[in-house]
Amino acid sequence: MTLKAKDAGSASAELAPRLRALLEGLPAEGGPITYQQAAEALGLVPPHTIRRVAVALETLMREDVAAGRPLIAALVVSRRGALPRQGFFELAVALGRFPADPACHAAAYRQELEGVMGSAS
Repeated sequence: MTLKAKDAGSASAELAPRLRALLEGLPAEGGPITYQQAAEALGLVPPHTIRRVAVALETLMREDVAAGRPLIAALVVSRRGALPRQGFFELAVALGRFPADPACHAAAYRQELEGVMGSAS
């Protein structure tokens, strides 16, 4: 493991609980937030703010799959659309949560988001 990778892992371990608390505190009717909004709400400053949010979201995804919970990371989407970035889908497939067929990803995401929103109410 490189020093940068080690530092990123350490930073993610510190950021992930704060990100989970932020996402759990979102109003149920508010819907998803963008990666940028998450970074700003966490008080992150450049460089690499979006990357740090993404790495922390990956940590949350692994925790949620291990605990059998809906993926709270589904509450963070790209500003270029109503879906998370590609890394979310790749990890969801790798963790066995989403089917491998990319044509099924949008539907799997909507179902995951409904699970998260339903568990918040």
